[in-house]
Formats: sequence, structure tokens, C-alpha cells
Amino acid sequence: MAVAALGRLELLLTGIYDLRIGCRVEDFLVTERQQLPATCRDAPGDEQLFVTIADDELCMSLFLDPEMLERLQSHDPNDKLDQHNVADCWTALEGISHFLCVAHHAEHDRPVSLLTLELQAEIDKYIASFLLLRRRDPNRFPAELHPLLFQRARIDPRLAAGRKSLYRRASRYAARFCAKLEPRLRALCRSGDRGWQMDLRRFYRLTDFGKLRHIERLQVC
Repeated sequence: MAVAALGRLELLLTGIYDLRIGCRVEDFLVTERQQLPATCRDAPGDEQLFVTIADDELCMSLFLDPEMLERLQSHDPNDKLDQHNVADCWTALEGISHFLCVAHHAEHDRPVSLLTLELQAEIDKYIASFLLLRRRDPNRFPAELHPLLFQRARIDPRLAAGRKSLYRRASRYAARFCAKLEPRLRALCRSGDRGWQMDLRRFYRLTDFGKLRHIERLQVC
């Protein structure tokens, strides 16, 4: 099932960050636009996370386009990530990342900004793609991944909705963080070093301000 492919991507991210969240994406997944709030049904895009608060309770729904999910079923990136499924994989990862980030912050009673959600999603797409590619060739570092995600990818103006500058800022911060992470990932390819994972887990648990401050202090060659 396409949901199984989605669940495998979710397990990949929760494993990276050692997250213990008492819910799963599958339980909040919406694939029919008619099930969305009336004001959101015509919104463009294959992925949207809807968050509302009712009676002091956080409510979430993750919309993923059913055709995109069917393509993931036919070409599961957990088995092989390539040019045929990378776009759909990144769409699914973005939705999962947003869902997990909101759920994690909610369980710890902490606010989370839209900038942090987009920043974390870009980082998650990078590290998850790296690990998926490594399954096919554990000793090869995919140097093409960083420019593909952070230089060649473009913001769809239909989806930006006046937030293009925010998305660009999130991408710049994520690109800087991931560039600094690359030596750790190269060490993983050479010797199996796991230092990268501790770096990511510490970063994930920083506050919104702490994440930005951490990245601003990085010295990237």
C-alpha cells in the first residue's frame, strides 16, 4: 500500500531523531479534498498540513494527493530513490516532517514557527534522501544531493502565497546546516561514524531561536 511506503519514511525520520510520538501520520492522513475545510479545498499543491485548536486541543490533518501516493506505491523510494520518484519522495517527506515537528512541539508544550517547520523539512529531506541513497551504495557520498535540493529546486509561486521570502530564508539556513553536516556524513560512508546522528538530535530539540542562532554561528567552507 502507498500508506506503507509513507509509514516507512515516517519510521526513517523518527529513527533519525529518536522521536517518541504517540501518534502516526497514517491516523491523520486525508487524501480526498472534500474532507478538507471548505476554505482550503481549492488550495494548490500535493501536500498540506492543517492545524487548528478547538477547546484547547490541537487538531491536525495531513493532506497528501492520492495520485502522488499511488506513484510512491509503484516506485517506493525506500527501495530505490532515483530521478523518477525523488520529487514525490520530497513531497511526502515534507508533509511527514511538518506533522512530526508540530506533534513533537505539542507534546513538549512548546510553540513552533512556520520558519522552523520549513527549515526542519528541508533538513529532513536532505538527510532522509542521503540515507535512502546510501542503502543502494553505502560507501558512496552523493555530492550531487546538496546542490540538487538547495540550488536547483525552485519555489512554486502558486504555493508560496506571499511567503516566498520565508521559504527562501528557510532554504538558506537549511543549506548552511547541511553543508556543515557533510563531513560527518562523509565519515559515515568511510568508516560508519555515527556522530552525525547526535548532531541532528541535539539540533532538533533546540528552540526556534536556538536553531537559527546555531546555524548563524556555523563556519562553512
